[in-house]
Amino acid sequence: MANADIGLIGLAVMGQNLVLNMEEKGFTVAVFNRTVAKVDVFIEGEAKGKNIIGAHDLAEFVGQLKRPRRVMLLVKAGEAVDNFIDALVPLLEEGDIIIDGGNSNFNDTIRRAEHVESKGLLYIGTGVSGGEEGARHGPSIMPGGSPAAWGHVKDIFQAISAKVDEIPCCDWVGSGGAGHFVKMVHNGIEYGDMQLICEAYALMAANGLTAQEMAGVFAEWNKGELDSYLIQITSEILAKTDDQTGQPMVDVILDTAGQKGTGKWTAVTALDLGQPLTLIGEAVFARFLSALKDERQAASKKLRGPKVKPITDPEKKAKFIEDIRQALYASKICSYAQGYQLLRTASKHYEWKLRFGEIALLWRGGCIIRSQFLGKIKEAFDKRKRLVNLLLDPYFKAAVRRAQTSWRRTITRAVKWGVPVPALTAALAYYDGYRRERLPANLLQAQRDYFGAHTYERLDKPRGEFFHTNWTGRGGDTTAGTYTA
Repeated sequence: MANADIGLIGLAVMGQNLVLNMEEKGFTVAVFNRTVAKVDVFIEGEAKGKNIIGAHDLAEFVGQLKRPRRVMLLVKAGEAVDNFIDALVPLLEEGDIIIDGGNSNFNDTIRRAEHVESKGLLYIGTGVSGGEEGARHGPSIMPGGSPAAWGHVKDIFQAISAKVDEIPCCDWVGSGGAGHFVKMVHNGIEYGDMQLICEAYALMAANGLTAQEMAGVFAEWNKGELDSYLIQITSEILAKTDDQTGQPMVDVILDTAGQKGTGKWTAVTALDLGQPLTLIGEAVFARFLSALKDERQAASKKLRGPKVKPITDPEKKAKFIEDIRQALYASKICSYAQGYQLLRTASKHYEWKLRFGEIALLWRGGCIIRSQFLGKIKEAFDKRKRLVNLLLDPYFKAAVRRAQTSWRRTITRAVKWGVPVPALTAALAYYDGYRRERLPANLLQAQRDYFGAHTYERLDKPRGEFFHTNWTGRGGDTTAGTYTA
């Protein structure tokens, strides 16, 4: 007899916690895992006595599900998802739903949605953010795919998601790969936020602040406009002591960063869509540079930079820390402005009709980038439906204006001290570039026309008319055409 409201395949940490979350909210869940022994361990362990049904093969698993069958995959992105889809399709019937809750590339989700729909089934590709804790107690969920599927999973997804002011951090994003695209941009912004925080930490450490002192600084910052999950956990990390050495835990961790690829996908997609996602790009490159540990260690013995002259005067030191806070906040605004520019461009390109204010609501709770700041983004898009850039919203425009002097002073100090701050610098360069009516691209386009006859537009002619100059007197009139990113 089919008793389960939903089935989940993949009993790793995220899968198990999501199942327990679903069951706690009143849903009966069927589970399956490729390594079948994990099913029995889970059923006899964490799931014992709960409304969770174990299955030892896919046919048995599918047989446990109520119609329309809802099958959620939480397996490793890539080939494993395709393999399970291929195995499930023959076992399902028209109107049944396959849900991919992993970190899949949105291009794969577009392809899979088309394939599954061609078989008479429905498909959802959904971002799930919040890690182990979020999966168990309430993640941010970003579903997209077959619109007809939403009504069949809405109650389950919104019940298990995080809530802020009683509003679920889950709503329908859009068709095709929209859900996984929004999750990808979330992760890209997460890369940027983390790098900005690390650069603030590096500047304070360069001035001689101890980990405990910095823990206090971040805890204080978390009481104001920087209030966020990442600022909170940074304070807690810096306060932690290593049991073995007695040193701050952060000081015994090797300075090489890992990544799963979603930040890189965000940067590559920005290149494909011609969007200046410079801060997130620098955050990805900073991780690559950190991975060159052996080379950096050797280079540190041969390459010299300036010496740091620490600020010791208490009043000046407090001003130095406040400057960093302001620089971090202004840069964070630029990071989100870039992320939302990418969302806006993708929405138009893929015809998704994304609702930007509602996306901010999805991120207010459960996910890694959750912060009070996101409420301001929702307000910005509520007031101006056609807002093209967050920097043009009055609240954010005023915030950046207040922070500018501190922002520039912080970056100047970092340069003088030889402390690399690529994300802070990229944010300021983006701001300065976006606010300028005229950039030196006129010279760049002249260069392109000189060596490649790529043509140019003129200030005194309508847009869309292209011209070519025979710069040397030896060239002809043939042009190579233009390319606009």
